[in-house]
Amino acid sequence: MSEAHEHDLLNPATFVCPELPTATTIIIEFCDRCRWLHRATWTQTELFLTFPPPNVTSITLIPRNTEETAGRFRVWLLSSSEPPKLMWDRKIEGGFPELKVLKQRIRDVIQPGKSLGHSDAHNVASDCNTGDCSKPEATA
Repeated sequence: MSEAHEHDLLNPATFVCPELPTATTIIIEFCDRCRWLHRATWTQTELFLTFPPPNVTSITLIPRNTEETAGRFRVWLLSSSEPPKLMWDRKIEGGFPELKVLKQRIRDVIQPGKSLGHSDAHNVASDCNTGDCSKPEATA
């Protein structure tokens, strides 16, 4: 093959399939019968915006549609050096993940010192639900 032919961006015969990622990847399993594709793609997009490559090299969506996977929404974190970690399971957690919480869990594993900006901000409204709605005191 000539050098020009090897690098022809418009010739499918010269295309090379990307290798499977060996770095950090995320898998989102979801119940397709429940029509959760849009929730899964939204979660995927938000995670990619927060953890762009090379932090996370791929996020794979896996639709499930069997009886035993009914109602499933799981988020897995995979890295080449550790076994897969379950970051979220809708049935165990009692609902879908708040993106803030899911991002914090993933960050704590792959980038412990990373600031998530507004996702790390102290939530006063949440404190009011637990009975402590006093304003934080200003420091001098």
